[in-house]
Amino acid sequence: MTSSSARTLLLIRHGQSEWNALNLFTGWHDVDLTELGEQEARAGGNALDDAGLLPDVLHTSLQKRAIRTAQLALEEMDRLWIPVRRSWRLNERHYGALTGLDKKQTVAEHGADQVHIWRRSYDTPPPALDLADERHPSHDPRYASLPADVLPATECLKDVVERMLPWWYDAIVPDLRAGRVVLVAAHGNSLRALVKHLDGISDDDIADLNIPTGIPVRYQLDDHMRAVPVESFEQRYVGDVEAALAAAGAVAQQTG
Repeated sequence: MTSSSARTLLLIRHGQSEWNALNLFTGWHDVDLTELGEQEARAGGNALDDAGLLPDVLHTSLQKRAIRTAQLALEEMDRLWIPVRRSWRLNERHYGALTGLDKKQTVAEHGADQVHIWRRSYDTPPPALDLADERHPSHDPRYASLPADVLPATECLKDVVERMLPWWYDAIVPDLRAGRVVLVAAHGNSLRALVKHLDGISDDDIADLNIPTGIPVRYQLDDHMRAVPVESFEQRYVGDVEAALAAAGAVAQQTG
């Protein structure tokens, strides 16, 4: 491998999910991709293939929509054989008591300003779930081996950054240092958390960053695992930049 490919990090946000299509807060609830989401995932894989950006290892969350996005993208690249590492630390942000609620109805009930704070503020989480609530991750078998005190009942983006970073340092960075091209297939907020770290984005400015579904993002990292600077985040998109900007704009317009 060349020195440039040895520190190439590729990110892809899962394609449209069933609850995305219904405009529901999803978080840690496990839903599948829609037909459109599958198409987005395949298109992301084709974009990487066309650019010659072929991953050597995959990191995903434990959630179906990210796992299937990665599989469909890798299928387009004929890379289904690469090693896979999964972690709950790459899961979407937990939306607490908002999980499963209609976003527009939540705005009608609580007001646009409050929902905007829950959705976009860096350190204000939504209302927490009660431990007895079936939506709490303690009732999900995929988290049965985790200590109870790490399972979130709600999260803000700051919480996601704090639980994501150990996976970055302990799992992703070693793969990068070993010269592997790494693909991370995850979620809007877990990827925003990673991008915040990589680009040193402030707590206030991260609120304005929107990562489109199914469109790959490329990072080049130096020897210290710092991102090689670019003029704008949009320059990191792989493939059709205009389509990526339109998709990011659509994410920004979502209510909640």
